[in-house]
Amino acid sequence: MPAIPSSEPKRDCAICPRLAEFRFENEQEYPDFFNAPVPSFGAASAKLLIVGLAPGLKGANRTGRPFTGDYAGDLLYETLLNTGFATGTYDKRPDDGLRLVDCRIANAVRCVPPQNKPTPQEAANCRPFLAATFAEMKRLTAVLALGRIAHEAVLRTCDVPLKSAPFAHGAHHKIGHITLFDSFHCSRYNTQTRRLTPEMFDSVLTSIRAHINAVG
Repeated sequence: MPAIPSSEPKRDCAICPRLAEFRFENEQEYPDFFNAPVPSFGAASAKLLIVGLAPGLKGANRTGRPFTGDYAGDLLYETLLNTGFATGTYDKRPDDGLRLVDCRIANAVRCVPPQNKPTPQEAANCRPFLAATFAEMKRLTAVLALGRIAHEAVLRTCDVPLKSAPFAHGAHHKIGHITLFDSFHCSRYNTQTRRLTPEMFDSVLTSIRAHINAVG
């Protein structure tokens, strides 16, 4: 995987013109929001990396911490606490004191996209930052992709053909020294339609916990 000097884009990153323009618009409308590429949350020494799609407008783009302040974060952080990958209390604020335990969270696209839909080119533009995130995680054992787009971003980052590791909820794929686990995204739509239940999501994180314990 190619590496770059930093795993985080600059605050004023302008690689993707559409996203930079949308960020400028949000700065005018929501001046108190974070309104910048959202950095990874958690230590580079973690064994688990969770990869989401992109920040939500009034979630991570507001708070500056992945999955913090939106509906998806409620299920994600509750499950991480239940499975021992986090400690403390999640209160939808970046200063709530929540800590990740042997876990790190990053998005495939670091800036909030209009209508929560980054383009394929924008995902490609941001891929070097995800590649650098992988490269600096020397103890990485497991990756959890939240949704098909995040799954494909991981495969492309690792230079793995998409057809060799198809996405399916609960699936796992061996990729070099890491194992990629898949889950439906913990979005409001998926949870309200019961496509993803708390029990289903907990089962995936429990499997990852068992995998990490077995690998050591």
